[in-house]
Amino acid sequence: MFASNRTISRATALGAILAGGLVAAPAAAQDVTIGWTAWSDAEFVTKLAERILEDRMGLDVELVQTDIAIQYQGLAQGDIDVMLMSWQPGTHEDYVDEFGADMTALGTLYTGAKLGWVVPNYIPEDQLSSIADLTNDEVREQLDGQIQGIDPGAGLMRLSNEALEVYGLDDYELVSASGAAMTAALDRAIQREEWIVVTGWSPHWMFGAYDLRYIDDPEGVLGGAERVVAMAREGFYQENVEAASFFTRMVIPLNDLESAMFDARETSYEEAVDNYIANNEARVNYWVSGEIAAAE
Repeated sequence: MFASNRTISRATALGAILAGGLVAAPAAAQDVTIGWTAWSDAEFVTKLAERILEDRMGLDVELVQTDIAIQYQGLAQGDIDVMLMSWQPGTHEDYVDEFGADMTALGTLYTGAKLGWVVPNYIPEDQLSSIADLTNDEVREQLDGQIQGIDPGAGLMRLSNEALEVYGLDDYELVSASGAAMTAALDRAIQREEWIVVTGWSPHWMFGAYDLRYIDDPEGVLGGAERVVAMAREGFYQENVEAASFFTRMVIPLNDLESAMFDARETSYEEAVDNYIANNEARVNYWVSGEIAAAE
């Protein structure tokens, strides 16, 4: 979906390499290999970085689309240079605990990120305002006993499974699907004004497209405010100081990111990247050069 012709989807191949304990030979023609998963925020940020690195810094970039768990493995084993979607401190805690010693944090891309369960605002708040309300039989019937999830390797799915246990939601099924399938299910439900609960996160374009709200998580199972961090394989900074320094400076305000993601939804990720670069010249120049323009 909105994939660049440079984007390589090779989850199976990379997974086989990692599962077999083999180290992939470095791609000599590539200066930077960036791993990503098809989450809307990750897709925009990754393709924005690709465009700037290639057009402004003359670097050759390869995008590797694969599951988040494989990205952490790939970084730890040196098969991927960078990933721009490490949710910390809670969402990806397990991955960071397992693989973090073999990778380096380059910097925080954006702050104020959030995970939670999301519903359309036409669902009455006096009937469904909290995860605890899902235990009511009438609510469960309206939802057909389902919570619409995303890809099974996502940290949000791990936390959502914990929420099912903590809140005693034994009669519910957490449905695994891609992020795109989740938003498609949300769109269908909204068009029919049906009840639905989806696993959601901010930033996401769906908050610009639909009238939505998070339901409360009184037990705090899904965590609090998160930051999204650029992570690199061990040694990447020393081997490619120019690119690594770019990532240390790449910081995007959350509201700007959500606006750009909605732009990508309405047009394409490529056009949204063009628009962002054109509308944020000073910021992009700083990411590239590290120089702050003097005030006029």
